[in-house]
Amino acid sequence: MRGDRVEVVIDAGGDVRTYEIEATRNGRRVEITTTRGIVEVTEVTRGGTPVRTARFMSSRVLALVEYPAGEHPIGQEVIEP
Repeated sequence: MRGDRVEVVIDAGGDVRTYEIEATRNGRRVEITTTRGIVEVTEVTRGGTPVRTARFMSSRVLALVEYPAGEHPIGQEVIEP
């Protein structure tokens, strides 16, 4: 869904880098795959065709955070008794 995004934090040898991969159009989604020491984040169309792919060595990944798209931000409402 448009608005889905994944934030990947990488150890770049003494430096920390952050990458964001986002579904840029309606009907696209972001998929995460982990195989053989590689983390792959792919923006995919409705039909399953990959549009953009980012690959990272899993030993260098410090954090992988998924932000699902939604109409209402989660955790923004304050409920008082």
